[in-house]
Amino acid sequence: MLVIGGGLAGCATAYFLAKNGIEVVLIERHDLNALASGSNAGSIHAQIPHAEFLELGEEWARGFAPVIPLMLESIRLWGTLESELGADLEFSLKGGLLVARTEAQMRAIERKGAIERAHGLAVEILSRADLRRIAPYLAEDLVGASFCASEGKANPLAVTPAFARAAAARGAAVLRRTALAGIRVEGQGFVAETDAGPIRAHRIINCAGAEAGRIAAMVGLDLPIEGHPIQVNVTEPAAPLVPHLVYFAGGKLTLKQTRRGAFLIGGGWPAIFAPGDARPRVDPRSIEANLRIAVSVVPALADVHLLRTWPAIVNGTADWRPVLGEVPGVPGFYMCCFPWMGFTAGPICGLAVAELILGRKPSVDITQFSALGNAT
Repeated sequence: MLVIGGGLAGCATAYFLAKNGIEVVLIERHDLNALASGSNAGSIHAQIPHAEFLELGEEWARGFAPVIPLMLESIRLWGTLESELGADLEFSLKGGLLVARTEAQMRAIERKGAIERAHGLAVEILSRADLRRIAPYLAEDLVGASFCASEGKANPLAVTPAFARAAAARGAAVLRRTALAGIRVEGQGFVAETDAGPIRAHRIINCAGAEAGRIAAMVGLDLPIEGHPIQVNVTEPAAPLVPHLVYFAGGKLTLKQTRRGAFLIGGGWPAIFAPGDARPRVDPRSIEANLRIAVSVVPALADVHLLRTWPAIVNGTADWRPVLGEVPGVPGFYMCCFPWMGFTAGPICGLAVAELILGRKPSVDITQFSALGNAT
């Protein structure tokens, strides 16, 4: 079994296969956790993304909403991982707050909440008084919010290495800095040509994130998976203030405080990725706009110093829906790709695809997320 990609999804898939006695080789062209899995802000999401709800509309939200049960099952799985992997992942569910400054923003929050509740997500609408009671650190001019108890945070620097260690302890071969040049079908399986030599496998699982489309093209597939450069900010440590994952209905923002006191501030703001660049670069305009919103929502941040901003490339699909399971027309080739919010969903995607390969009923239904409509 060959797993391509050393991020969270790849290392989780390798672990769940190796745990069940399957011989696994994982290859990663960089180091493990070097790209989006280790560079994201560590948010555990369950809500429909609000900026996209506003931009793409309620019809898009209804199409995306079937992803909610998958994310909820992954969050349940997250709750078992520290024990399963024997590692401190700094996993915490204190709830997510989508806050509003105007009544029009509240109406949009309520419309989105109705769609979410219809798909099993518990979302509570809070008044101004409710908000002041549970989150007094927020700006006083905010008029209300939605609260989702299922949301929180974890440490993106901890979980992927923990999965990789556990996979290796169960016999998986983890090959870092191993580039894949091509894949060809041979007999009942595949031969992957790498700079470490050819690797023969009966099955291949494509967990390559933003590179998943390029990898899929090696077996004749045209999958609309793209890489998008975004960036995240981190501050100096401060006294405990913000227990929640905070979003803003009036602009792009995710904000949380780590166990060590630093604030992680993001929300999908774009980084710069020019032709010829090997890696994305930080965009100062995004820093300024992101921090301005953050301070308007949590005024105490004005007294905290910014330490660092870093860019990353996250995989995305136009409809935000995952691509999971065996690809029709290419027996033995599996996709394990969850766009935009793969940190939340990576564990369950890895488990479900592993269960599918093992001939078991997956822990969550992934049949509607097949690559059927995208294969050529």
